[in-house]
Amino acid sequence: MNKVAVLGAGIMGAGIAQVAAQGGYQVLLRDLQKSIVQDGLVTVEKNLAKAINKKRLSTEQRDDILSRIQTCTDLAEVHDADLVIEAVVENMAVKKQIFAELDHLCPPHTLLATNTSSLSITEIASATRRKDKVLGMHFFNPVPAMKLVELVQGMETSHDTIERARQFTKQIGKQEVVVHRDSPGYIVNRILVPYINEAVFIKGEGLANAEEIDMAMKLGAGMPMGPLELADMIGLDIVYAVILVFYNEFRDPKYRPHQLFSTMIRAGYLGRKTGRGFYRYSNGENQEVLNN
Repeated sequence: MNKVAVLGAGIMGAGIAQVAAQGGYQVLLRDLQKSIVQDGLVTVEKNLAKAINKKRLSTEQRDDILSRIQTCTDLAEVHDADLVIEAVVENMAVKKQIFAELDHLCPPHTLLATNTSSLSITEIASATRRKDKVLGMHFFNPVPAMKLVELVQGMETSHDTIERARQFTKQIGKQEVVVHRDSPGYIVNRILVPYINEAVFIKGEGLANAEEIDMAMKLGAGMPMGPLELADMIGLDIVYAVILVFYNEFRDPKYRPHQLFSTMIRAGYLGRKTGRGFYRYSNGENQEVLNN
C-alpha cells in the first residue's frame, strides 16, 4: 500500500490526510471545490505548526509531510489509490453514489473505506461489486491527537481486508479495535451518545444546570470533559442525528432523544460552531453558563 486517497477535506478528512502523510504514504486529498481543498490543506498546515511549537516536529519533517499531500477536485484522479477513505457528509445516498463511482474507477485490489460513525457498512458496500473490500475506518476528532480507529466489518468484508487495514492503522501510529459486526455506533458512539442523551434528559427535566451536570461527571466519575460540554464540541445536530439512527434502527425506547435536542437545533444552538449550545462561546472559548 503506497497511495491513499481521502475524499472530503473538512476537519476529519484533513486530519486523516495529515496522519496518512505522516505515516509515509503518498496522499491525495479531494473535495468538490478547490477552495474547500485549500481550506483542508490550511488545516493540516496549522496542525503541523502547533506540533512544531510543541517541539514534536521539525520544520524539515513538516515540509516532508506536506510534500506527500496532493490535492484535486476530480474524483477520477483517485484511480490509482491503494486505499480510499471517504469522509464526506453523513448521508447514505451520497455515500452509495460515491462508492459506486469508486468501484468503477479503482483497480480490483483497492480497499474502499468509509469514516461514517453510524451508517451501515453493509449497505454502503452494496453499491459496489467488491463488497469484500469495503470496510469502516472510523477515526476520531481531532484525528492527529486521537489514537483510536474503529475498523468495522460489513457482512461481506474479508479477513484480508481487515488485516490490510490493521497494517495501515499501525503504520500511521494509531491503535485499532475491530468491530466484528456491522451495527450502528460501533463501540464508542454506542456507549457515548446515549450517555450524552441521558445528560440532556437531566438538563431538560431541570434536575441541574449544564455546569453542574458537567462538573458532577468530571469530579464524580473522572471524565476529562462533561457530557454537555462534549455535545457542544461535537455539535448538537451531529449527536442528535446519531441518536436518531440508533432509535430508528433498534426501535428501543432507551435511544429516544430528549425534545430539548430538537428545540435547541431549531433555534440554531448547535454548540461551539455556532457560538451557542448548552454554553455560550466567543472565539471557541467557554464564555457563559446558560441556566435557562
